[in-house]
Amino acid sequence: MKKIILLFAGLSLLTSCKNTSENQDSKKDNLIVSTENGKVEGFLNEENSVRKYFGIPFAQPPVGDLRWKAPQDTKSWKDTLSTKEFKHKPVQANVFGDMKSRSNGMSEDCLYLNVWTPKEATQEKLPVLVYFYGGGFVAGDASEPRYDGETMAKKGMVVVTVNYRLNIFGFMAHPELSEEASYHASGNYGLLDQQKSLEWVRDNIAAFGGDPKKVTIAGESAGSISVSAQMASPLSKDLIHGAIGESGAAIHPTLAPVALEEAEKTGLDFAEKIGAKSLAELRAMSTDSIFMLYQNSGRYGFPTVIDNYFLPKSLPEIFEAKEQAQVPLLVGWNSAEIPGMALMQGLENTPENFIKKVKEIYPEDYKEVLNLYPHTDKEEVRYSATKLASDRFIVYSTWKWFDLHRKNSETPVYRYLYSKLRPELKDQSKQPGLAGGTKEKDKNTPEAPKAIGAPHAAEIEYFMGNLDRIEDYSWTDEDYKVSETIQEYLANFIKTGSPNSENLPEWPKAESSDKTPPVMILDTESKAENAKDDNRFLFLDQKYTEQ
Repeated sequence: MKKIILLFAGLSLLTSCKNTSENQDSKKDNLIVSTENGKVEGFLNEENSVRKYFGIPFAQPPVGDLRWKAPQDTKSWKDTLSTKEFKHKPVQANVFGDMKSRSNGMSEDCLYLNVWTPKEATQEKLPVLVYFYGGGFVAGDASEPRYDGETMAKKGMVVVTVNYRLNIFGFMAHPELSEEASYHASGNYGLLDQQKSLEWVRDNIAAFGGDPKKVTIAGESAGSISVSAQMASPLSKDLIHGAIGESGAAIHPTLAPVALEEAEKTGLDFAEKIGAKSLAELRAMSTDSIFMLYQNSGRYGFPTVIDNYFLPKSLPEIFEAKEQAQVPLLVGWNSAEIPGMALMQGLENTPENFIKKVKEIYPEDYKEVLNLYPHTDKEEVRYSATKLASDRFIVYSTWKWFDLHRKNSETPVYRYLYSKLRPELKDQSKQPGLAGGTKEKDKNTPEAPKAIGAPHAAEIEYFMGNLDRIEDYSWTDEDYKVSETIQEYLANFIKTGSPNSENLPEWPKAESSDKTPPVMILDTESKAENAKDDNRFLFLDQKYTEQ
């Protein structure tokens, strides 16, 4: 009898082990996805509700002879590729403070993307959000916690974040590079990386549950500038079906593309300055060597290019000809993109000093500017200096994109003004960075004035639902409520082309005939208003058009 009991116990144990093994294999199989280049294995989030795939290659590593070339098709692999850790971030300096990268080091070998998708497959394919990071085309990383796609994936979509080349590696043009390229141009490599990632999405996202015919691209700052450029590019416009821009467009005066001849001269001058006599010598340099020379040169990146390939004309010319992607657009900016001291340059916020600065900048039109920006006392000057500095920095170019698309497209266009003030930093020895993150306070830097609005990049963690991943601030229930409202608007837009639903305040679209097109104020209590400040942008539009 004892032997029989032991036999049954052994059989039971074997069956249990077999079932456990089968369950593990089944669970593992559910996390394996077949892409066009090979299988990838991801992993589940803690709630077992979202599948995650980090570090999927979408192009060959742009190293060696591929440095400063358009991205090439990635090579296939035989074994299942483990995609459970972020890969390298693009080569960059710590320009904007701590951006809190989760990447595994830094390398020119950086062309990887990350995917978040709901665990449970649905019969209908899900809409797709592709997000491009900001950082002035000199810094940034798709692994940053504030860009994490998990929360938005829970709202019924597939989310993709993309690495693209930066600074000298992503944007330098040069006559020899143009000569060797099949399209007879150079530069724009970072933008071409983004375009390549959209091709990858088209070809592979269905395997992750996404709909390749329902792709919305989004980004902040340089990411937003990228979105406007992808909308304008003949290479990308048929790959996207919606666009979201947060503070920035590739329109003068903010990181607008320049003529190819000018960009080539800039690259040639740089090469001569560092003693490189040929493209071969530039490519022979190590990553560290050329990046150090670039850093020591004092350059802040390289311009994007009207190259007659990725961009055949300037953005205003493309949009006015209605040659851009005819897709719904949701676009806006923050209420205090840059502090007023950027305009006042150390002067006290008095009416006299404000008038002095305005006369310096606009000697022929200062009276009109002073009428547009009230300045009767110090407090009013503080607000007007912030508005004028912000308009000149990035607000005008974003407004121009909005205005061009609403007048040259039959698709819906929605505008916002993000105004939510952030709570205090937990660590008062730090201060916010210009493009996100925080940095240690510099003893030689004057104390930043109390915020009068939402600064540049402040909206990202609210938009993507990642407040809990950003530990720098003392978030409140109010912050989470604002974030949830905005996420609902964005999810609706990504799914339907409209941000509206029954449980949210109505967000009216801007018509081409509107003299005062509406703007949605995103704040503790979100509400729509007719535009009050567009005369500022109309004035700047006239000035920039004259230049």
